[in-house]
Order: sequence, then structure tokens, then C-alpha cells
Amino acid sequence: MNAPESQTPVPPALLALIVAAGVFVWLSSRSLPEVVASHFDAAGRVNGYMRRGPYIAILMLITLVVPLFLVIVTNRALSAPNARISLPNRDYWLAPERRAETVRYIAGQTTTLAAMIVLFLCYVQWLVVRANAVTPPALAAGAMSAGLAVFLACTAFWSVRLVRRFRRRA
Repeated sequence: MNAPESQTPVPPALLALIVAAGVFVWLSSRSLPEVVASHFDAAGRVNGYMRRGPYIAILMLITLVVPLFLVIVTNRALSAPNARISLPNRDYWLAPERRAETVRYIAGQTTTLAAMIVLFLCYVQWLVVRANAVTPPALAAGAMSAGLAVFLACTAFWSVRLVRRFRRRA
């Protein structure tokens, strides 16, 4: 079975989000010093620095390539006719009459996860830019903890929703 014709390797909305994230990272990084405080302890104190060029390159790679890789690899794997998909009630959800819809749903959920990752990484970039705007550099540990808590809560909700979808039968 090939991927449904309406399914693109990377949905346009996610692609637009990734492009916007790239622009955000690039523009926000312009205000960073030549040596960037790039790693912080739990209290927000700097414990690692990088030159600005490598920092931007690594952040761009993580923010742009990781979500694209996640979506493209998942969509390619799901579109293989002999794809081994592990699901509760697998025989029901992967029956020929439901397989295409199941694959579309999983692909859509992977896209949602990729978007959450992009948004979280942009938030972290914003915090790093703010941290480097003060002397001495310091990360707002409370804001980082809150952002991480929101990201983890969203990921937990996403996970539960995904599992519950396949625990039941339509």
C-alpha cells in the first residue's frame, strides 16, 4: 500500500511552522553575543558557552531537521505495505477497510508531535536570548521549568489520546 495521494511527506502547515521557526531562530540569534551562554544548570546559572555560529547551526539543525525527520521517516514507514505497526487491537485497526484511516491518523499525530517540538524549541531559544541579554547571563529557571511542564503535559495528553484512540473499537 502506498501513502494516500492526499498525504504529503510534510504537511504544508507543519512546513510553514518550521520555516517560521527557522526565521525566528535566525533573527533572534542576531542579538546574541559572539560567545553565547548556551547551557545552564537547574537554577539558571551558566555552565557552558559556545561561539555564536556553532550555536545557531546546532539549534537550526535540531529545530528544523529533527521534526522533519520524525514526520518523513514515520510517513515513509507507515506507507510501506508490510509496515509493522504495533497497536492495541492491531488486527481490527489494520484491517484492510480501516488501514488507510489508521495510517492517516498516526501520521497526523506525528505531525502534531513535531509541531509541539518546534514550538518548545523556539520557546527555549527565546529564553536563551533573554538570558544572554543580561550581565551576567542567567536563564529564567522558573520560565524554563514552566515551559518544560507545559511541553510535558501536552506530550502526556497527546500520548494518552493516541493510546485511547486505539484501545477502543470504533
